[in-house]
Amino acid sequence: MKPTEIRSLRESFELSQINFAQLMGVHPITVSKWERGVSPPTPYQMALLDQFQVAARIKGNRDQLKGILIGMGIAMALALLLKHLMKKI
Repeated sequence: MKPTEIRSLRESFELSQINFAQLMGVHPITVSKWERGVSPPTPYQMALLDQFQVAARIKGNRDQLKGILIGMGIAMALALLLKHLMKKI
């Protein structure tokens, strides 16, 4: 996937680099590097991007899908935070 395609994909979901990075499980700088062509996504990340491309083709459900994806990102962040806090107890 070309850098411009990654950016277009992210923008098709109306996500910031920060939100997109959360969903992809990477740092926002990583998304920036992909979009500028500085570094390519790993094969695993490419597979995730391919899944986003498939989802982007479903035009009628884009807003619903975006909400689900953002919710998943928030849930994952909370799970990681709780895991980290539990280690300190």
